[in-house]
Amino acid sequence: MKLNFIGHATFYFETEHVKAIIDPFINGNPVSKIKTSDIRNLTHIFVTHGHNDHLGDTVELAKKHNALVITNYEIASYLAEQNVSVHPMHIGGRTTFDFGDVKMTSALHGSAIQTESGLVDGGNPGGFLITIDGQSIYHAGDTGLTMDMKLLEIEHIDMALLPIGGNFTMDIRDAIRAVDFIKPKKVVPMHYNTFGLIQADPDLFKSGVKNSEVIIMSPGDHLEF
Repeated sequence: MKLNFIGHATFYFETEHVKAIIDPFINGNPVSKIKTSDIRNLTHIFVTHGHNDHLGDTVELAKKHNALVITNYEIASYLAEQNVSVHPMHIGGRTTFDFGDVKMTSALHGSAIQTESGLVDGGNPGGFLITIDGQSIYHAGDTGLTMDMKLLEIEHIDMALLPIGGNFTMDIRDAIRAVDFIKPKKVVPMHYNTFGLIQADPDLFKSGVKNSEVIIMSPGDHLEF
């Protein structure tokens, strides 16, 4: 699986069967090195919750690429009204797609969608556990530390993407505890240093994690696992 960190909590990944982006916050993302026009041949979009820095450019990308958006029921309903192709899920649900299995996981956060007419209900926030050809990637979404993460240990996750920025999500101390709960083989910190309120030192996070490999990615970095 190829993984590209676009910045903030936005990741692109691809295999032989899928080309997908998670939380496509590109336009307006102060750390992104690309534009939406740089995205090619997108097949799927995953949206963890409705906040602008995660829902981001979903509508534009979905329409341009005829990509299927996988998200919770409320956000899916909102997007369907804009003629976007959607697959609604919810917390704890697991579905098999043509590229692999997806389970929506819990997150402790908000999910309201900001529109010109005011806030729209974005349902419950979540994360995604995506398994393709025996490899699994877990995007936690925006969340605080939760005991539900302990349940993910049995999933034998290959790659975990965890927020560390604090204020709106887990800080470094709690993210280290989350790694201990989940026990992934590898972990990439995210959702930090994009804005002033979420400043964090990823090297401090790395030094605190003992039993998983921490990979610090800068916006634009690629890796394979």
